Amino acid sequence: MTYAELARTWLIPLPRAIAAPLLPATPARRLRDALEPIATQGWWSRPVGERMDALGLPAFAAYVWGRAAPLGSPDPSVVVAAFGVFEPALLTDLFRQASEAVSRQEILTTRERGAAAAVDSVVNNDEAELISQPLLRAVASLDGLGRPLFSALRALSSPATAGGRLWRAAELVREHRGDGHLAALATAGVDAVEANILTELWIGYPMGEYSATRGFSATAISAAVGRLTARGWIGPHGLTHVGAAARLDIEAATDRSQDRLLEALGDDVEPVIARSALVAERLLAKGWFPPDPRKRAGG
Repeated sequence: MTYAELARTWLIPLPRAIAAPLLPATPARRLRDALEPIATQGWWSRPVGERMDALGLPAFAAYVWGRAAPLGSPDPSVVVAAFGVFEPALLTDLFRQASEAVSRQEILTTRERGAAAAVDSVVNNDEAELISQPLLRAVASLDGLGRPLFSALRALSSPATAGGRLWRAAELVREHRGDGHLAALATAGVDAVEANILTELWIGYPMGEYSATRGFSATAISAAVGRLTARGWIGPHGLTHVGAAARLDIEAATDRSQDRLLEALGDDVEPVIARSALVAERLLAKGWFPPDPRKRAGG
């Protein structure tokens, strides 16, 4: 899939409005949602996509290697574990394909330059620094226990431009929360397929639509639905009351994994959320983030 094909699939205007999911409006969740379009410019933006096309990398392979590259040159099993919610064989194949075709330094440099160009195009330096500086100070103070993607990303050198630093700060928060979310899923006894099904039903996707984008087959999805049904979490009309409560518990645990980050931000939390939301809207207007609010909620 080239970037143009990715854009035609994910980034075109919606034929009809889709209601945003009604999710908990905690500070941790609102920070995550405000930063999501900024953090994901490393794969959704045209400046990155066209650079990856020039390297000969399909869009999904570029996403996998670009996001995994901060880890170094790990065995694919490590990437599967760190990403958590993708079909293992697919992720392994994409990682091998991309990492054998493009060096680690080249993918990191290409991704950084493209994402920096994307964010720099919608912010001025002062505006970018007002968001990135408190975020970067906060993430620098955090412990990396159990957070491989966050810790590896934090070890990279800082981008040179103000927009690049804003992108990096947003991505660091995203990976910090993502690592925490996987811990919450593991504690709840949920596997990768089940995690996707719970999320898609929670945010309003039809059964299997979101899970299939993570590479899982109809057979795997059906088996996971059977397990969740036996657990009492899924019924004829989607999540049961027990299942919805379980998914809310996972969300609450994920939010708790952000407590130290919010404490480190202190009084900067609300200004950062408000300023990030404005930048996010500009990126949406550019067409560099999916317009479906369910995709924004699910990541």
